[in-house]
This record gives sequence, C-alpha cells and structure tokens, in this order.
Amino acid sequence: MNAQTDFRKAGCSGSGADIANGEILLKIARAAIASRFGLILECRDNDAFLSEPGASFITLMHNGQLRGCIGSLQAHRTLLEDVRQNAQAAAFRDPRFSPLSAAEYNQTTIEVSLLSPLSPINMQDEADALGQIRPGVDGIVLQCGNNRGTFLPQVWDSLPEPGNFLAELKRKAGLARDFWSDDVQLFRYHVDKWTEQ
Repeated sequence: MNAQTDFRKAGCSGSGADIANGEILLKIARAAIASRFGLILECRDNDAFLSEPGASFITLMHNGQLRGCIGSLQAHRTLLEDVRQNAQAAAFRDPRFSPLSAAEYNQTTIEVSLLSPLSPINMQDEADALGQIRPGVDGIVLQCGNNRGTFLPQVWDSLPEPGNFLAELKRKAGLARDFWSDDVQLFRYHVDKWTEQ
C-alpha cells in the first residue's frame, strides 16, 4: 500500500451540491483513515465551508458490502472535524464490524453525506406517518424514549416500500417491527452526498 495509489479514487459523483467541495470532503475522510495506518495524504482543509458547523455521515463499502457507517445527526462541531472524526469512527469503531485492516484499506470506497437540519414530522398515527414519508428523498430519525435510530435516504435503494423502511428502522432502534406508540417521534432530513469512483 502506498500513498500514491490512494488517490486513484479522487474523482467523485455527487448530487445536489458542489462537486469540488465533495472531492475535498472525500479526501479529508480518506486522509483521516489513512493516518491510522501511518500514511500521510495531502488534502485541503482550510476552505471556509469546512469551518462552519456541519453534520456528516461517512459510509464505507468493501467489495460491494457495507463495511462501516457512522455519523452525526446534528451539527455540533466544525464540518472538518466532523468528517475526520466520523471517518475514523466508521473505519475503526462501528460496533457491527471489526476495525478496518490495512489490507482492506485500498479496496474500500468512501461516501460522505452532509445532513440538513432535522425537521419534525407531525403525525396522528403510523398510517399518517407512512403517508408523509417521501421514498427516495427523506432520511428518517425515529425516536421513542431511549430508543433511537436513523436511515439515510440511500437506504431507500434496498428498502423502497415505506412500510418496510419504517419497520426496519424500528428494528434498528431496538423496537419490534410492528411497534407503535403515541410517544414515537419522527424527524426527516435530506442529504448531499459524494462517493469515490
């Protein structure tokens, strides 16, 4: 593994936001992970937008399979620090996976998602909630007491039916798929995302 080959993925595809900013964020995420393997990768980290508060999710894919996904639902630090911290957390501290190995590093693809602020969904019941959720558009946060989970909008690709989407989100939050209560709160958000090519 060498630092020269790591930027073969520097090009990116994006949706709804500035691709140049996306390339910067992808390089920051990759450099943060690389540093744990003793690699120093150069990346721009002084652009003004990086010093603004931001909430990001970093998703890692290896051989077409999820390899880690960690993020922030609300902005609580600079975007630069959020991307760096979440990239390392996705690679080395996602409890569903063993830490990323040096052997996997070059074959792992990074996706950076920037989240909009959360917006509450005002609903009467589960049927009302399902009618308001926009498949393919909304990321959803579900909260009930101490149980909380989220699915990024990208999850609609594998769970395109709203009923299944919400049922699996409840399961992710530690609740039964058929659980419902007046205490359930739902929030929506959208993302701008960029993926290494």
